[in-house]
Amino acid sequence: MAETAAHTAASLDPLEPRPLVAPHHDDKSLNDTLLDHVWAKPGKGWFMLFGLALAALGLLVLGVTVTLARGIGMWGNNQPNGWAFDIVNFVWWVGIGHAGTLISAILLLFQQKWRTSINRFAEAMTLFAVCCAGLFPLLHTGRPWFAFWLFPYPSTLGAWPQFRSPLVWDVFAISTYLTVSALFWYVGLIPDLAALRDSSKGKLQRTIYGLFALGWRGSGRHWHNYKIGYLLLAGISTPLVVSVHTIVSFDFATSLIPGWHATIFPPYFVAGAVFSGFAMVITLMVPARKYLKLRDVITDRHLENMNKVILATGLIVSYGYLMEHFIAWYSGSEFEIWTFYVNRARGPYAGVYWLMIACNVITPNIFWFKKCRTSIPIMWVASILVNIGMWCERFIIIVTSLTQDFLPSSWDLYSPTWVDWSIYVGTLGLFSTLFLLFLKFVPAVAVSEVKELQLELRHAAHHAAHGAETGATHGAH
Repeated sequence: MAETAAHTAASLDPLEPRPLVAPHHDDKSLNDTLLDHVWAKPGKGWFMLFGLALAALGLLVLGVTVTLARGIGMWGNNQPNGWAFDIVNFVWWVGIGHAGTLISAILLLFQQKWRTSINRFAEAMTLFAVCCAGLFPLLHTGRPWFAFWLFPYPSTLGAWPQFRSPLVWDVFAISTYLTVSALFWYVGLIPDLAALRDSSKGKLQRTIYGLFALGWRGSGRHWHNYKIGYLLLAGISTPLVVSVHTIVSFDFATSLIPGWHATIFPPYFVAGAVFSGFAMVITLMVPARKYLKLRDVITDRHLENMNKVILATGLIVSYGYLMEHFIAWYSGSEFEIWTFYVNRARGPYAGVYWLMIACNVITPNIFWFKKCRTSIPIMWVASILVNIGMWCERFIIIVTSLTQDFLPSSWDLYSPTWVDWSIYVGTLGLFSTLFLLFLKFVPAVAVSEVKELQLELRHAAHHAAHGAETGATHGAH
């Protein structure tokens, strides 16, 4: 009876008896498990992936160089498709970054213990995705060397930026998101950087990690200030989950283009962002969990909880699709009806539309079944399909509304050029390169937080066992 109570308490959830951390670990074994991949020499698999990522990054350099040298006429953009692959990829990358903020900030404020082993992955993913997203608004202006005009310092320029421009909104949203996310990620890293400093064997390693650890010694005062700072940054980050993609949705919702002019866009975009973000976390975490041997820390319970979030947000996205069609019908506008019922479903991009429906509406519903939520191959394939579907969604929203708007005389189809594809694949390479470097030089799991959670689990198990023994003794009397 005491063993059963201890095992149940170890999960901190009476309805879910599986532990969040394998109970046989102590502080030393957690250090060895979570810091080992930093000190170990990377294997052939890591070098192969890194080589592929660098090759894709070379495509980004090539595409950006051609764009700067020849102009955005090298892209597939035309009239009326002024926004095309650039904004599709921008919105897609911004959405992917949302899971990091949700896992790190909101779940922290709600005291959800299952965030502990996955928040470092998600935070890193947020930073790298936002870096990729920030390239596109700059490049699509055609003159990125004048980007400083977007920042308000009129005493120097003698003019304010146009605050009614979606481009300016995006600049403020992305710069704020990147700054706060970077601070939140770095503050959470400080105790682990100090652990790397103390366990390093080389002078250069000790110096570099010591420099970034900011003199951390683990004293009571340090932990007090750390907890306050981390909680404050979590509170600041929380509104960003809603605000950033809401601002991105305003790029479309404030226009009169058929298919864009809808009040449902802000919540619909936010849900889609969390949906794609959690899918990308699964896509990256499943192979990394196996390669870094983190199954004792990133358990099946973590993966199942993330799949539940994917299911919930997928249902919201499906509801958004349904409401878009209802609003178009209810409005009585022939332009809206044409966009949703003819152009998207039966038009030149119908294949992309139905792929979006298959990936975003049908795929998440497999997670109603526990076997699918806990099957590693199924969840990994499903997460990839969700990311494909969310990219298709952004393509459908942007391209179909522009190719056929109010005037048939101005209609024109859009097709991306090799430069468009090079920049897109190149951002995938940039993201992969940064992520692989992160896995090599920084603990992929927050060591200090996992140790703290393990201590809480032990105390909970001890109290539960003691209570069970006391109850059994009283029952015997």
